[in-house]
Amino acid sequence: MKQTIRKIITASILAFTAGCQSSPAESSAALPEIRNYATQHESEFGGVYIEIGIDEFNDLGFSYGDSVDVIFSNGYRLEDIPYYNGYYVAAGEALLIAYPGYDYIKAAVNYGNDLWETAGLQAVNGEIQKKENLWLKAGLQEHDTADIVLREKGKYKDIQEARDIHYSDERVKYDSDVMFANFRPVNMGSLAENMVYRSASPCDNQHKRAPYVDQLMKEAGVKAILNLSDNDAKIEGYISRDDFDCPYFLSLYESGTVFPIALNMNYLSDEFAQKIAQGFTELAKTEGPYLIHCTEGKDRTGFVCMLVEMLAGAEYQEIADDYMVTYANYYRITEESEPVKYRTILEMNLDAMMCFVTGKTKEELVTADLVKSAEEYLLKNGMTEEDLKLFRSRIMKE
Repeated sequence: MKQTIRKIITASILAFTAGCQSSPAESSAALPEIRNYATQHESEFGGVYIEIGIDEFNDLGFSYGDSVDVIFSNGYRLEDIPYYNGYYVAAGEALLIAYPGYDYIKAAVNYGNDLWETAGLQAVNGEIQKKENLWLKAGLQEHDTADIVLREKGKYKDIQEARDIHYSDERVKYDSDVMFANFRPVNMGSLAENMVYRSASPCDNQHKRAPYVDQLMKEAGVKAILNLSDNDAKIEGYISRDDFDCPYFLSLYESGTVFPIALNMNYLSDEFAQKIAQGFTELAKTEGPYLIHCTEGKDRTGFVCMLVEMLAGAEYQEIADDYMVTYANYYRITEESEPVKYRTILEMNLDAMMCFVTGKTKEELVTADLVKSAEEYLLKNGMTEEDLKLFRSRIMKE
């Protein structure tokens, strides 16, 4: 009902302003744009939802790969940023994204600081509210608004087409439960065999994978979980849902061996690193085997497992091979099947992460001291020598 009221109000406002500005002939030739749309803070990953549905936005004439300007009512601007259906920009770069499953389109900085905070957005009385008072009459939340204007059609189309990948949430489209759940042991370097596992979420069932992960981790004998994506409130929300069917996870959560650290997506930030150090410290207080997961077991899990693998003395190629198993599981992208996409994903994701942690160039990663870099990263961000030693003793071969 609220969304319906918002659409009616927005349509009325747009009709009013359009009637003052142009003739019907001029409007039909105009570039696509939206004006004065409500915003809301998307705090989990750090960004700004602009309250228009993806299909509705695209129906106005916007296409993935377009260049757009986003102008907020407080004056903050994002100019010439790409509009994609995935996070296809480098860490620290801004984009407008229509990610499958999002309620609205979102402006964000990939692996960067929270755009809502960076832009200084807040609850205010915008000009339209003062002029028409429609938002207040409808009982809607008062926030800064956003305009989106097409800057250049198809400017980033080549990147969109090269990186446009999607996966299904239907089990029948996967060869096995293991592939569907993105579940696997991390066995390389000095890691004890089948001591560390990674997967999609065993509690958040938005992608219908949680019950499969739950069964697989029970069979693997997992005793403790590092949950990268949630806090206790979110976990308790999942447990209260009618579709929650993860009894083994529930038993671990009730026993106190699930450690949620609610990582954001900004691996460049000190907070991200400090939470990982805290998580490893807590995990080391319990016995393994351990499971590391976020929502999909892809991005945050990819970073944290990369760090574990570096700490265990794994070589660059081993780490890269494990990272890309997720893309084979979800998207069937392998080096043989789609070499261009494979290399692009590896370079923009894993290589960029490893370069950040090591301070090395991509070319230097194969010879870099990965163990030392991982140790320095954790010690610098709050893990003590004693905690690090205990953690290593838990996950490494004797």
